[in-house]
Amino acid sequence: MDQNAERIWNLVSEKTGTFRRLADTVWSNPEVNYEEFASCEEHARALSAEGFTVTRQVAGLPTAVMGEAGEGGVVIAFLGEYDALPHLSQEAGVASHAPIKPYGHGHGCGHHLLGSGAMQAATAVKNYLRQENIPGRVRYYGCPAEEGGSGKGFMARNGAFKDVDAFITWHPYWFAGVPNAVTLACNEIDFHFTGRSSHAASSPHLGRSALDAVELMNVGVNYLREHIPSHARIHYAIVDAGGEAPNVVQAKATVRYVVRGRDTPELRSLVERVSKVAQGAAMMTETAMSHRVRTGEANFLGNRVLEDIAWEEFRRVGPPAFDEADNVLAEAMQKTFEHDSIVEAYQSIGLKVPELQTGMASLLFPPRIPNTLTSSTDVGNVSWLAPTIEIYGANYAVGTPFHSWQLVAQGKSNAAMKGMEHAAKVMAATGMRLFLSPESLLRAKQEHSAALSRTPYVDPIPDGTLPDLPARLR
Repeated sequence: MDQNAERIWNLVSEKTGTFRRLADTVWSNPEVNYEEFASCEEHARALSAEGFTVTRQVAGLPTAVMGEAGEGGVVIAFLGEYDALPHLSQEAGVASHAPIKPYGHGHGCGHHLLGSGAMQAATAVKNYLRQENIPGRVRYYGCPAEEGGSGKGFMARNGAFKDVDAFITWHPYWFAGVPNAVTLACNEIDFHFTGRSSHAASSPHLGRSALDAVELMNVGVNYLREHIPSHARIHYAIVDAGGEAPNVVQAKATVRYVVRGRDTPELRSLVERVSKVAQGAAMMTETAMSHRVRTGEANFLGNRVLEDIAWEEFRRVGPPAFDEADNVLAEAMQKTFEHDSIVEAYQSIGLKVPELQTGMASLLFPPRIPNTLTSSTDVGNVSWLAPTIEIYGANYAVGTPFHSWQLVAQGKSNAAMKGMEHAAKVMAATGMRLFLSPESLLRAKQEHSAALSRTPYVDPIPDGTLPDLPARLR
């Protein structure tokens, strides 16, 4: 197995230049959810060039793509992403806030690396199977709109993954290893209030303010936060304040909430409580309230068999090899944020901060270390369909805030690309194990089936919810 692992690592490394260029290209043209047309096309071209059969508009989503190679046997799928975040434009390699384009987009969560690294792993496994004439199919799914769009959730609902035997993916991070498979289920919901406009000075009594309703809802939810489980999260943003004229009573206003719970049943209970607050705000202001669920993400269903396989492959590969130049840039970036960020980064994987530890982290952390992470991902939806493993790669200076200009600034760095190749080697070796060891895949599927028998899947996306595509595509 060690010899096979070395071969798969070499197959990954052979394509390093190709997939660094892909990551660079996507970083340079950041596109937000469901608008990743250029990024999706770049991934489709790369798949075709590497010998995959390409399917566009997977599950009816304009920016979803799938590549498949091989025949017969089991289907192992690698999941990739390429969506960026709004208002995070930033020059590369600069340790100060320097937007390329005011209010432009930027890759503040590393998805340009995520998609490229996952495809690099899929390509290596595909080439290995072809060279050894081993039956089986390798797939790469380019999945849109992870950031607030639940792209994989809609792909899953529409049957894109129905015949997959196991899923492998990763996420760029500060450390390389196997994270505790705990994420929160979540819904993103728009609450819209409709009132009656009026002159705010001469006839305020004739108006019914939708903006007042939004503000009262926010106050009510702030009080609600004291009475929800400590792991739950509720966030909001006013997306329509009803206008810019303070002397007009606002007749419409919309507030967008993200509600997160331990699992889908708890999430539904929390959403119901938040909705009651919205109803109360409408009653207090004599406005009408309607709401629309935009997205839904399930909590992650972990798989110990796959976690242990991935950890074995991490130990074979060893830690990522960062050099002095990598650490110089990382330390410059760390001067732009609080030292507490570095402390909390280590605490997130259950470790104390090593003395004088700065820069990049050349360490590996094993599976099932209790952590303090409270994020959500649409990989959770996929994890209920078949055994799923998501590993972390070391790509950024320890403590770099995610969804920040500092993370965007490091996205094209040599360290980020080294971490991508390192993660691709682990993913490829893990996928190879599932093809070469049918008993391992069987144990993973048995564990998955047992988990479903204890806790059946509840889809967090309500019936009738459609992807929130750009207006021109609806």
